[in-house]
Amino acid sequence: MLVAAALCPCPPLLVPEIAAGAAAELDGLRAACADAVGVLAAARADRLVVVGPAEPEGRGAFKEGTPGSFSGFGVDLSVRLGAPDGEGATEGRQLPPSLALGAWLLERADRRGVPVSALGVGEPLEPERCLGAGRQLAASAERVALLVMGDGSACRTVKAPGYFDERAEGFDAELARMLGTADVAALGALDEEPAQSLMVSGRSSWQVLAGAAEGAGLDGALLHEEAPYGVGYFVAAWS
Repeated sequence: MLVAAALCPCPPLLVPEIAAGAAAELDGLRAACADAVGVLAAARADRLVVVGPAEPEGRGAFKEGTPGSFSGFGVDLSVRLGAPDGEGATEGRQLPPSLALGAWLLERADRRGVPVSALGVGEPLEPERCLGAGRQLAASAERVALLVMGDGSACRTVKAPGYFDERAEGFDAELARMLGTADVAALGALDEEPAQSLMVSGRSSWQVLAGAAEGAGLDGALLHEEAPYGVGYFVAAWS
């Protein structure tokens, strides 16, 4: 059963070494992520799963100890999912960026020895399959916690990756409401088309969360919301 979830955005710039001179601009976002991940430590979970968007080569399950790297962003920095010794790592695979960032957040938090795994999810995955994957995760242990990575619309300003779309601000406002109130039904019914056209990179991950949270009765709190680079970033905690 799902007992807690932390929802964090997944821009590589959260890692100060990548952001370099602009690192201070996201200090508030980093602090909020640390607060959200802290909720997971207090949940006394039997299993912790990091869920995040991934390209085809990064989709599927990853075992504890799987490595990840930020070398693709010009930084010689590596992480491991959970176990520092790499025991049980998936042979020949590396974490996709969103899951590597999740592992980076967990390295800076108190996990209290909880086993960690991860799931990379493709954004095109149909909502019902996302919900089904979430239900399976929730049933995998008596007490399950999720760290869910994902960004909102990338079309908030003319300098955003997807340029400006007048629908983006309203779409993100509704996303913030869903995530901040743990509105499982609304998240589960989130429409694929506008999410795709607005370059949302968290729809599938949030719908996995919605499936896992069905019947769990969790309350939500929105800890932080901003769009500093024309991309919607949300931090929330469910418990």
